[in-house]
Amino acid sequence: MAPAAPEPAIAMHGAPALPANFPALPYADPQAPQGGTLRLGVLGTFDSLNPFNVKALSTAEGLVGHVFQHLMARSYDEPFTLYGLVAKSIETDAARDYATFRLDPRAHFSDGAPITADDVRFTFELLRAHGRPPQRTAFALVKAVTTPDAHTIRFDLTGADDRELPLILALMPVLSRAHTDVADFEEPSLAIPIGSGPYVVDSVDPGRRIVYRRDPHYWGRDLPVSRGLDNFERIEIDYYRDDSSLFTAFAAGLYDFRIEDDATRWRRDYDFPRRRGEVVVESPRIELPRGMSGFVFNTRRPQFSDVRVREALASMFDFEWIDATLFGGAYVRDVSYFGDSALSSAGRPADAREQALLAPYPSAVRPDILAGRWRPPVSDGSGRDRALARAALAELARAGYALKGGALRDASGAPLGFEILVTTRAEERLALDYTAMLARIGVTARIRTVDETQFQRRRQRFDFDMIPASFPASASPGAEERGRWGSAAASQEGAFNVAGARSPAIDAMISALLAATSEEDFAAAVRALDRLLLSGFYMVPFYHAKSLWIAYSARLGHPARIPLYGVDLDAWWVKPR
Repeated sequence: MAPAAPEPAIAMHGAPALPANFPALPYADPQAPQGGTLRLGVLGTFDSLNPFNVKALSTAEGLVGHVFQHLMARSYDEPFTLYGLVAKSIETDAARDYATFRLDPRAHFSDGAPITADDVRFTFELLRAHGRPPQRTAFALVKAVTTPDAHTIRFDLTGADDRELPLILALMPVLSRAHTDVADFEEPSLAIPIGSGPYVVDSVDPGRRIVYRRDPHYWGRDLPVSRGLDNFERIEIDYYRDDSSLFTAFAAGLYDFRIEDDATRWRRDYDFPRRRGEVVVESPRIELPRGMSGFVFNTRRPQFSDVRVREALASMFDFEWIDATLFGGAYVRDVSYFGDSALSSAGRPADAREQALLAPYPSAVRPDILAGRWRPPVSDGSGRDRALARAALAELARAGYALKGGALRDASGAPLGFEILVTTRAEERLALDYTAMLARIGVTARIRTVDETQFQRRRQRFDFDMIPASFPASASPGAEERGRWGSAAASQEGAFNVAGARSPAIDAMISALLAATSEEDFAAAVRALDRLLLSGFYMVPFYHAKSLWIAYSARLGHPARIPLYGVDLDAWWVKPR
């Protein structure tokens, strides 16, 4: 067999869509106007300019991509394809047992120092030891690293059996060895970072504001993956403490772009005085699978250790009443972790490939979920559906609970109760409705509203009973699923496995999707994972909008095409006056 050749791009499955000599990404306009300021608004606060460590409770927006670059760049028109950036090429074999990156000799940091293989190796070793849990888990699979010359780095992946690993390595940021404080890397830091991206940090008001300015000496401006992107001269990001003030600021013209997630506000509140002629509203079509959002059970807590309890409590969430009363029927219930896509198990019986994957775990998937028939219970829309309450109480009785003195109690007489931790008024409102629904069956749920910093601290330490969370779906699910649902992540502080899932079957499906060599095997593994997650009742499923809702200042322009897999503001611009 002939040795593999360096390639300018790599796709998770199949071949990259763009030829080697493509002029620009299909959703970018190389003739886009340059200059002007993009103003953005963000909810919360920040305490660090290091987006790669665990202890920073909230990192400033915009650092990754603008200041810190990856070895290769993603196209948002393809499920998971990467094109050359800091690394001009990647070489791997059919089994993906190694990955060799050749760096672009023109690449340099914002201080002018060249990017070398030594910087890449330094970054890899630092993140493997001290990075965020998903990085540590993935990088630990690398058997050995060599740097044959100043512009070449080779990763030995023998035995990893993870076809996504070369792409995960390609998405590694590149840190400057000369400007990285190794001793305090795990601590939050407000030191101005040195990166290799198109922007540098211009100013910082800790917790309130960060401003980026375009680097006139950016090395990669003429690369195919860069043409037509990063058109703003400045990017100003202001932080707001609550969702109401964030929206009010947009209505007043204090920032330029907003993705709306509240149907009531979208329907009712966008007719503000400056709307006509000054603000554009659109609902672009994108093809990302619908993920799952909801209240997450912390299964580390004893009251949530029984799946029957979790299912019964989840069934009391009256979506039909909430959607009609609060949102005017604008939402669709979440029924899958990969909804509205070929990766979803909803309405689809398990095929032969899925059944073979799940065969070693015969009791891990419920029969109705295996057959694709399961849906969250549908209420009568009254907000007081007695049939739902009776069914929930019957399931709780099978788990050893009974109503006594108006409270649901276990065999020892202890009442069933828990705390819901929230940060925003919208979350608090939803939690209030849900607690009222649970009270009908004698369950006491308390609400605690905290600020973003407290929330993140408790989330990272798994110090909660229940929290709202979202699990956005990728067009190509991969290693992130290990961080969200893998057994090892259940005990890693700072990991995203907030539910505390520990399941050999889930671990096996994640390994199967990472090892899949065909799109059919990949889809089967993802659907099998979906069925396992649904069977575990780790969440009280919420809902999603029927389309994407965006609003933006009329002074902004964008290409005629929106990427298939999401809005990319890097391709937008300020219209010339």
